[in-house]
Amino acid sequence: MSLTLDQLNAADQPRFVALLDGVYEHSPWIAETAWGLRPFTTIAHLKFALAQVVRQAGAPRQKALICAHPELAGKAAVAGQLTAESTNEQNRAGLTHCTPEEFARLQQLNADYKARFGWPFILAVRGPRGLGLTRQQIIDTFARRLDNPADFELAECLRHIHRIAEIRLHDKFGTEPVLGNLVWDWAEALATHSEPAYAEQGQLTVTYMTPAHQACAAQLQAWMRECGFDEVSLDAVGNVVGIYHGSDPSAPRLLTGSHYDTVRNGGKYDGRLGIFVPMACVRELHAQGRRLQHGIELIGFAEEEGQRFKATFLGSGALVGGFDPSWLDQTDADGINLRQAMQSAGLSASLDDIDQLQRDPARYLGFVEVHIEQGPWLDEIDQPLGVVTAINGSARFAGEVVGQASHAGTTPMGRRKDAAAAVAELLLYVEQRAAQDAALPQGPSVGTVGVLQVPAGSVNVVPGRCQFTLDLRAPDNAQRDAMVADVQKQLADICQRRGLRFQLERTMQASAAPSDPGWQARWEAAVAKVGLPVFRLPSGAGHDAMKLHERMPQAMLFVRGGNAGISHNPLETITNDDAQLCVDAFMHLLEQL
Repeated sequence: MSLTLDQLNAADQPRFVALLDGVYEHSPWIAETAWGLRPFTTIAHLKFALAQVVRQAGAPRQKALICAHPELAGKAAVAGQLTAESTNEQNRAGLTHCTPEEFARLQQLNADYKARFGWPFILAVRGPRGLGLTRQQIIDTFARRLDNPADFELAECLRHIHRIAEIRLHDKFGTEPVLGNLVWDWAEALATHSEPAYAEQGQLTVTYMTPAHQACAAQLQAWMRECGFDEVSLDAVGNVVGIYHGSDPSAPRLLTGSHYDTVRNGGKYDGRLGIFVPMACVRELHAQGRRLQHGIELIGFAEEEGQRFKATFLGSGALVGGFDPSWLDQTDADGINLRQAMQSAGLSASLDDIDQLQRDPARYLGFVEVHIEQGPWLDEIDQPLGVVTAINGSARFAGEVVGQASHAGTTPMGRRKDAAAAVAELLLYVEQRAAQDAALPQGPSVGTVGVLQVPAGSVNVVPGRCQFTLDLRAPDNAQRDAMVADVQKQLADICQRRGLRFQLERTMQASAAPSDPGWQARWEAAVAKVGLPVFRLPSGAGHDAMKLHERMPQAMLFVRGGNAGISHNPLETITNDDAQLCVDAFMHLLEQL
């Protein structure tokens, strides 16, 4: 018989601890403490409570918990001395069938890791889908994490322990994240379409109107039809549009979606998660024969990343009248212009057709988007979901400081006009100025000098020119503009003091997009419904929602990314359980309509 939440909530403390035996390796104190936090409304609530007990336990107990776990393919495994749970997990990962070379490599990694950190390496070997990592994936992860700082690696071990516990709880409760698995599998399947030069290296790259991009669009349309969407089409800029009608044809629709293009050598979930989660919800509604009063319109936006052409937000921008006709003449690295790329993919590239894509706000309730966080906050606090308060406004600049190139050996330090030193000074100021906003109630600012280049520089020449970029972001426009003004003034002061000239050109500015209070409240209610506390955070990255914000109310839900939230990187990852929570939260949001 599988365990139930009712049994767990009704149990006295010894029984409660016994029911959760084996979830956390040789550490009954976690269940003993969690017993006082009953009743648990959902399994997600239970998981979060257990994780918080560990978080609040302090470093000595946390390290003891880590040390309670066995080494991978270590002496205890060879001797058959593992717990039943660990034996099952290591067996499923194939660690009992290592080649001599793999076994030797794992033994060496175990020794190196123990010498560096003082505790055993912890990895949830059943992986983000629960089916098990390959031995090579385990070895690669082991080697990569050896380079982590000790405090970060301690936290990463605990995160993997919570993932192990999550999977073990499924075994106890007899549950499975069915729709989370579906979302995860869709992401894997769509990632098989990649541009040839990258696919050969096992990398994911899908840029606007390449054959890989067109294959993704075709696959999304096929899946939408299978899910039960009433209308599925490809629009004039390559957006994939699925409509699930409501019971009241005159009622405004809910608009949702995200992008399916990627950065070069990117991850599988950036953008795409916001397509798959609503797809899964419509699939469930269709399977149940249900219609909401309001229809659902899901859009897989064709372009958001600005990789092949500089037409960033092309897909969502077309819906708000933001398609710039001059984009059609932009060329890619091979000299193909946007118009040609669209026409070769079967699109007309007609401005009349594109203009007709603009949406009438009166026909929509608003726009909601699910997205991987692309940052570390949710992962750091063991919080699966977060509600976005605003999408940061940004300002980007291209700059150049001009001084005097001179001989590095003969020019006295007090007489130099070093352009690179001036930009280095500015870089440090940007870092310090952005940090001043860390405690502001609306959220922190961030500032980046992403490019710093000395044209024709030489090891023995004082730099006479230095080119650089600035990227300044903040949760509201006033905060952004104040930082911009301070950075501009600092640059002027630095150059005046050093006797230098400068140019600074604004190359892009995007307004902040605060979440609509009503839709943000609906997301918060949905998160609470799945049994999680509501955690609010701003988005430092830009999203399609910030374009739709120009025409209608919008709000976003974030899901944590593993590997410290890394994104625009092959290490970008989520779990099937977190994907399930996204689907559940989205369904709860729909129920509020």
